Amino acid sequence: MSIKQTIKELINHKTLTRAQAKNVLVNIAKEQYNQSEVVAFLTVFMMRPVTVEELSGFRDALLELCLRVDLSDYRTIDMCGTGGDGKNTFNISTLASLVVAGTGAKVAKHGNYSVSSSCGSSNVMEYLGYRFTNDENKLKEQLDKANICFLHAPLFHPAMKVVAPIRKELGLKTFFNMLGPMVNPSFPAHQLVGVFSLELARVYQYIYQQTNIKYSIVHALDGYDEVSLTGDFKAITNTGELVYSPTDFSMKQIQPEAIFGGETVPEAANIFKTILEGKGSEAQNNVVIANAALALNCYSPDKGLEQNIEEARQSLLDGKAAKVLSTLISI
Repeated sequence: MSIKQTIKELINHKTLTRAQAKNVLVNIAKEQYNQSEVVAFLTVFMMRPVTVEELSGFRDALLELCLRVDLSDYRTIDMCGTGGDGKNTFNISTLASLVVAGTGAKVAKHGNYSVSSSCGSSNVMEYLGYRFTNDENKLKEQLDKANICFLHAPLFHPAMKVVAPIRKELGLKTFFNMLGPMVNPSFPAHQLVGVFSLELARVYQYIYQQTNIKYSIVHALDGYDEVSLTGDFKAITNTGELVYSPTDFSMKQIQPEAIFGGETVPEAANIFKTILEGKGSEAQNNVVIANAALALNCYSPDKGLEQNIEEARQSLLDGKAAKVLSTLISI
């Protein structure tokens, strides 16, 4: 079926099968369609929810096309969110990743430049002096010495590279936001994933149930794609689902402005460094600790939430997470 025919069917409220979705995305990656056709295709999914079949097909395409990196000698966890929640928080999952690495866990963090907020994980890491690479030996060296490596999506996903300029021009969330966390090219064994809606959390759950990943899918009930401590949040894991409140983490509920992320990359990086140096506000520190603890709970569930919160707190406030970053940049 031609792309024009596909778009026509989608406009007439038809949905794609998993195989059709995969096929279209493979063709987009091979630049077989012009920009207008790609925009028209993406636009359909901004007007209605993507189905489990469609998202599975898109994921299949990206994983088939990606430059794989074999980090299977390490038991890694990835922590990332879909973005697109419109909340413009500081780089919580990136800081939480450094905190988790500071506890000794191995982190393979998949990230990208921001599309819908002012500063994504790749923007801030690059600003702080980290050089992205897809050299497997370098990534392994980073895991050995700093317990963490960053996998910058465009270096591993040719398909994302093709649509990056279009996404940037649109400046809107597309299904690529939903795919980002699901297509880590190192295939980590554990994952903490933040999503911007409960509906998407369900879609993720159906897809992750078909994998061997130990997962924790998080959605704050007031709309954040991470543990925001601004209210209750839901966590869906391999073993079930729970609604947590900040008090379950022995933390206070906070106001949204307490975790605001700044308007520019330098501003965001400044907030990032302040928190990493242990000089963040109680609200900022707690949000990072809560997200790191939830990741550790996915990585080492046998330790229990309380111990994982304590380890995350020590990692941030005793400077272990800051040491991870300085080691990483020195490599």
